[in-house]
Order: sequence, then structure tokens, then C-alpha cells
Amino acid sequence: MDLQLKDKVIIVTGGAKGIGEGIVQVLAREGAIPVVAGRNEQDNLAAVAAVEQAGGKAWQVVAELSDPATCEKTVQAVLDKFGTIHGLVNNAGVNDGVGLENGDYEGFVASLHRNVVHYYLLAHYCLPALKQNRGAIVNISSKTAETGQGNTSGYAAANGARNALTREWAVELLKYGIRANAIIVAECYTPQYEKWIQTLPDAAAKLKEITSKIPLGNRMTTAEEIANTTAFLLSEKSSHTTGQLLHVDGGYVHLDRALANAGL
Repeated sequence: MDLQLKDKVIIVTGGAKGIGEGIVQVLAREGAIPVVAGRNEQDNLAAVAAVEQAGGKAWQVVAELSDPATCEKTVQAVLDKFGTIHGLVNNAGVNDGVGLENGDYEGFVASLHRNVVHYYLLAHYCLPALKQNRGAIVNISSKTAETGQGNTSGYAAANGARNALTREWAVELLKYGIRANAIIVAECYTPQYEKWIQTLPDAAAKLKEITSKIPLGNRMTTAEEIANTTAFLLSEKSSHTTGQLLHVDGGYVHLDRALANAGL
């Protein structure tokens, strides 16, 4: 399917690794020009090089998005380079373990800056260009907002806000023809996930336990599967889809866990 994304300029935050990198690669294969926005220039450049080696186009901006001032500078850098923006993928964030019992005010607020404040600011600064192009926004979110996880109040609250902002923006931006949707991720194997699971006493056993509870295929979602849905939501092929929270999770959130062990 031709998603008609050729030469569309799309910002992807956290686009150098994991889910973000998968999104960048898929968008480039569709002919878009993904802009990797991330804090580590070396990682950003590696992601861009991978796209270019495959025959695609990409660009990068070094950005510490937890700093509010950097969000405006990031958008301006893209406008200075390309003169326009067609889409925004808010993806950057980290499950940082800022809990309730052992947390504090400073840690909680910092977690919100790492995980949701830049979602709002990037959308705000991109909005004039998105209006001109009838563009689209995709927010990457997490199951933690719906299921809870324990000891991660900041991240869970941020993802609840991501979901609410998706619905709110879909309403506010109707008059401009701008669509806003979110993808809810459950268990997707990324470098960050690998880093976390290796901190556990028996990483292999824990990974097997987790995948056994994913109903469809007893396996992790791949970054490419998240990316494919993202590209679709950014494209005109999803022209009547807005305000939706799409769970790309192998049924993890909504299907009965018993199905995973029932051979169905």
C-alpha cells in the first residue's frame, strides 16, 4: 500500500533507538523524511546513516526535550531546514520508576517533564505548520496508564496525560483537519526493555513469564509493528481516524490472560 508519505517531513522524538528508530526506518521506506530528535548526537547520526544506507532520507536535531526551551528550538530548527512540518510523532520518554511511596515532589515533576510536557510543547510549536498541511499527530503511550504497574507513578501519570491530550487535541484540531491519535504499547522489546530485564535475578525466566501472558503468539510486539501502525495513522489512508487509542499489543491489555495458556 502506498501511504502517500513521500517527502513528508515528520518529527520523531526519541527516534534514534527502540520504537522511535523503528518508526524512523518505516517512514523512510515510505518515502517520508523523518527528523530524529534526541539527546545523543552520535545515536541520532547513526539512525540517519542507517536510513541513508538503505536509500532513504532523514535528518536529526540534538534535543534534550525535558528542557522546555529546547522544544521550541527543535521545531524551529526543522522549519529552518525544510520550511514545513507534515507530522509529529511524540515518542520520547522513559519508565523511570518514580513511585508514590519512595518518590518526592521534585522527582515526580521531573518525570512529567521527561514523559509528557514535551508532548504538549512540541505539538504547540508544530501547530502552525500542521495547520498549513492538515497534518497529523501520533502520540506513543503505554499500558501503564490503564493497567498500572507499581512504583512508577510519574510514568503512569504521564501516559494517562498522553491519552487525554490525544482526545483533547482531536477535538480542538477538528476545525483544521488535523488528526491526533495514540498507540498504546504494552510489551515491546527494545534496548531500554533489555536493560531493565537484565537487572532482574533470572532475566530469561522473567522474559519467558512475560511473553507467556501475551495472548497473540506468546511473543513481544516488535518496534516495526508499532511503526507500521504509526505510519498508517500519519497517512491519508487513515483520513477519517482521529481521537483513537490503538492498542498494538497482541491483545495484552484487553484479552483474558487465560487465553495465552489455553492453546487458542
